[in-house]
Amino acid sequence: MTVARTRDHTSGLASAPPWRAWLLLAPLLIWLLVFVLVPLGILAVFSFCERDEIGRVVFSFTWENYGRVFDATYLMVFARSIGYAALTTGLCVLLGFPVAWFVARCAPALRQRLLLLLMVPFWTSFLIRTYAWITILKSEGLLNSLLLGLGLVSAPLELLYTPFAVVVGLVYTYLPFMILPIYSSAEKVDGALIEAAYDLGCGPFRTFTEIILPLTKPGIYAGVLLVFVPAIGMFAVTDLLGGARVPMLGNVIQNQFFQARDWPFGAALGVVFTLLFAVAYWFLQRRGARPGSFA
Repeated sequence: MTVARTRDHTSGLASAPPWRAWLLLAPLLIWLLVFVLVPLGILAVFSFCERDEIGRVVFSFTWENYGRVFDATYLMVFARSIGYAALTTGLCVLLGFPVAWFVARCAPALRQRLLLLLMVPFWTSFLIRTYAWITILKSEGLLNSLLLGLGLVSAPLELLYTPFAVVVGLVYTYLPFMILPIYSSAEKVDGALIEAAYDLGCGPFRTFTEIILPLTKPGIYAGVLLVFVPAIGMFAVTDLLGGARVPMLGNVIQNQFFQARDWPFGAALGVVFTLLFAVAYWFLQRRGARPGSFA
């Protein structure tokens, strides 16, 4: 009797009209429409408009905004942004992978505590954490005081408002976004595979490159996507820690909307940034789907 009822219930679900499934997806689809597609549509429309003398958007079709994007000045900003984002992503992989692997191999009780520690920074305002780095890196800050106290330097180092400070801030901001996806993949790696590799004569390096790295590849690609694209558009870190001396794409877009009041050109930059995200996502998806991509 129970089996028959289960079959009836299953068959009832299978024969349910398709609109019920769409009804369940309706909240997500509405959210995507209102907060993703509509803003992107407005951005795309504005990117083909002009501005008048007082900064108002004039709905007159033009390609001029996209022509300005490829000016040498802005191409340099794009190149700098991509370079800083790539450096940040690489450092996050190098620093985050060992941490994620260690956490994944810990005992369950310790693992939960370590994951909690990784989440602690999210409980504090991003701006407060960034201002804390200003206190650490400034000439009379904690780091210089420590170096002077240890006798490692004879005069305070100029660390704040430099590219070094920007990279430190970016790595600090996005490191958890690299650790957590890698941890998710590393946790699923069967320890028996690693033991079997050692039993068959593989050394640590070969075990890492042929067993561990391919099995954690999905987490690495997810972390790269979560770090690389937002790092290109970050403007708060470069403003506060770089002193606006190292302008990146996010700073230029912000300035176009709020200081220069050139919304069409800012929208064009935003559209190009969105296309960069799409290209990065396509590349990582293609790379992740290719067998032996780490070989």
